[in-house]
Amino acid sequence: MDAHFEPDEKLYRAVYPDAMFWKDNGKVSSAAFLSRKGGCSVDRGYYRNDTVVVQDMRSRNFKGSIISVTVQNCIDVDAETVYAPSKANTYHSEIYGNKERRLLTAGQRKHLADSAVIVD
Repeated sequence: MDAHFEPDEKLYRAVYPDAMFWKDNGKVSSAAFLSRKGGCSVDRGYYRNDTVVVQDMRSRNFKGSIISVTVQNCIDVDAETVYAPSKANTYHSEIYGNKERRLLTAGQRKHLADSAVIVD
């Protein structure tokens, strides 16, 4: 696996059931893409089946719902996708606001939330 992302690759994120992360209509809110640490942590799909990704994330104790966005959704708002594997997770990646600023803007978070698909 390398640092190159194709536009159709999926990125997965676990979202806790806390009300601040969900709208009344059942869709994810932009708060689900807020990270005070900098980049928004995601697992890259690397063209694995959704079920395989969910099982992998659950095996690492991710709780809540699993959502996905595509790399193209990030490109659409000039957000940068960065491959950042860890010892525990070779699929770990992050979404940055841009090359100079790690935090996503409110508009970027809203676009990603509007584009998100609930996988599990």
